[in-house]
Amino acid sequence: METFQYRGGELHCEGVPLREVAESVGTPTYVYSKTAILDSFRAYDRAFASVPHMICYAMKANGNLAIVAALAREGAGVDVVSGGELFRALRAGVPPKRIIFAGVGKTREEMREALKADILMFSVESGAELRALDQAAQEMGARAPVALRVNPDVDPQTHKYIATGLKDSKFGIPVSGALEEYEAAARMPGLQVLGVQMHIGSQLTKASPFADSVARIAAVVKQLRERRIEVQIVDVGGGLGIRYQDEQPPSHEEYAATVLPALKELGVTVLVEPGRSIVGNAGVLLTRALYPKRTPSKRFLIVDAAMNDLLRPSLYESYHEIRPVRETPGPRHAMDVVGPICESGDFLAKDRELPDVAAGDLLAVMSAGAYGFAMSSQYNARPRAAEVLVEAARFRIIRRRETYEDLIAGESLE
Repeated sequence: METFQYRGGELHCEGVPLREVAESVGTPTYVYSKTAILDSFRAYDRAFASVPHMICYAMKANGNLAIVAALAREGAGVDVVSGGELFRALRAGVPPKRIIFAGVGKTREEMREALKADILMFSVESGAELRALDQAAQEMGARAPVALRVNPDVDPQTHKYIATGLKDSKFGIPVSGALEEYEAAARMPGLQVLGVQMHIGSQLTKASPFADSVARIAAVVKQLRERRIEVQIVDVGGGLGIRYQDEQPPSHEEYAATVLPALKELGVTVLVEPGRSIVGNAGVLLTRALYPKRTPSKRFLIVDAAMNDLLRPSLYESYHEIRPVRETPGPRHAMDVVGPICESGDFLAKDRELPDVAAGDLLAVMSAGAYGFAMSSQYNARPRAAEVLVEAARFRIIRRRETYEDLIAGESLE
């Protein structure tokens, strides 16, 4: 059943009318379906059930504590990319041995924090990082478990800003130099070589890039074993896309069927790092119309949500469906849906066909559960939105709306 649907002419999240959320919490507000989030996680878990595996939720997509905690209770691990995300994961109750730490720019302090927490594994992205982690571990009398992020140079066929596996990417170690770096890591007393990791990009809508990448990674594992470097884990990254408009990404089962044959042969534990496909379609940004506006050349609809709330349209020119919360028949008109921020790039949609919308009407910006609040800011001194989690016919606030006092927290006049 679709998570967000009209009932009696009103858009609902599960059993809750979005109008009730707006009346209680205000706008703009992010609204998430707990059922949809857990259903997506369970679909991954079932798809990979034929091999030892762990589904490591990519916290960068949406790091709200309530969401991370709900996934942790289901047995999820997490993929973190900063000391802050590590702090959040631990605070949410994720067991340290279900945490992997990725990212190209880990600081020494972040390394020490992760070593102290005794996490499952670091995904290391350069020879310089290997040496820094080895030194940090030795100083603490520890051994850091590592996987090297191997860049397979496969085109993920996605937006250039979220393609991470090409040879000119800042991410990972080129596949051509991976064996040399692994041999160096195996000689470092502060490191324990545990696995191989890859991540070719986000919002992938075809299976072929996964197949090509895993084949190259499997070849690396076999070459490592020939050199007596045992690899116990293969992390295939994330990147399964979602439907924003008319995309048709692979299903969880198709994804698993694409990558598992080569991995079963290796006898490894498989890690997967989905983020967007766990939470993306499980969330909307609820906003209220402020003013319709017409010029001689264009219609605008000014709403109370803006690029500081949802950056993706301005950053990626990405498409998010927009639905009136009250089902509205009648003619539609092309209009730009824009926010109050003083930037021409502040828009949620351009030339979008929408029915007549009056001031005060509510709109839902769909597929906003991933990289929505997580990328939001206080630009133009706008307090960040509230977040709400819906379960069946009830909802609760999982992040209060910021206040003006929050805007100046940590600042001083002198």
